[in-house]
Amino acid sequence: MHSKNNRKGRSRLLKIFLIILILLLVVLFAVSFWLAGFTMTGKRQTLEEAMTWQSEHYNTSFYDLLEKEDYIVKGKDDYELHVQLLKNPVPSRKYVIISHGYTDNRIGSLKYVPVYLDLGYNCVLYDLRGHGLNAPAITTYGILEAQDLLKLIEDTRSRYPLIDSLGLHGESLGAATTLTCMQYLPAVDFAVADCGFADIENVLRGGYKSAKMPSFLFELTDLGTRLRYRYSLRDMRPIDALDENMIPILFLHGAEDSFILPENSKRMYERTKGYKEIYYLEGAEHAVSAIRQPQEYARHVSEFLKAIGQIPKDE
Repeated sequence: MHSKNNRKGRSRLLKIFLIILILLLVVLFAVSFWLAGFTMTGKRQTLEEAMTWQSEHYNTSFYDLLEKEDYIVKGKDDYELHVQLLKNPVPSRKYVIISHGYTDNRIGSLKYVPVYLDLGYNCVLYDLRGHGLNAPAITTYGILEAQDLLKLIEDTRSRYPLIDSLGLHGESLGAATTLTCMQYLPAVDFAVADCGFADIENVLRGGYKSAKMPSFLFELTDLGTRLRYRYSLRDMRPIDALDENMIPILFLHGAEDSFILPENSKRMYERTKGYKEIYYLEGAEHAVSAIRQPQEYARHVSEFLKAIGQIPKDE
């Protein structure tokens, strides 16, 4: 009788243990799915919200004075990208495609436009997939975005066939997109990468650490992205696209960037094979180098373009 009661007791304990284990697994999967959604589909700014922020931090009045052309370009799998050409007041056959950061939109690229207008470039701004006026979509931190950018490069070459110089400029996610695109050997003459990440893993782990949260949340997030979206965060590594790259790249990074550490740009600078330059802008946090140090920023871009022969040395 005593032995029978012991067996019943152990059986009840086993059932309780299994129920707790199942509940724990359900909670873990739910958390991983939520983290995946938060990471891949974070709240994006409207164009109006972006313009408000930009206008509060620097003079955006030049934008209204520029002649513009709006159009749509089909990216990867015919995903529609909203594009806007800002024409240089002085007719020019030089073009630069500017890619914005995560949760922002093409209005966030305006801070770089005066630099290129002064150097004689027309500026092609666009909303990355899932941002701005585009249809809702997940962010793959360079994987799909780079393929979209490749389509935009091809469209720009076709739309403006007399191009003398075509470059890329990207900020944060836009820099990661620009650099990931290098693996496709795009028909561009240069790239400028501002505060890009070498791999998204180190950024997310750093974010968890800064928030005093356990780093194993990265594993949970990656599990969620693989189950929910069929993409692994571990594959989102712009640095791996640079092994055979020969396109000249200028790396810029805010020295005080605590979100995407400057070490990311240093790692990618060391990895690429082509002509390269790297500079850290003092007093600049994440994605505000052109605002904090506008003259120095413009000088670095200008000298880089002179060094690679995209603009005359006497400009």
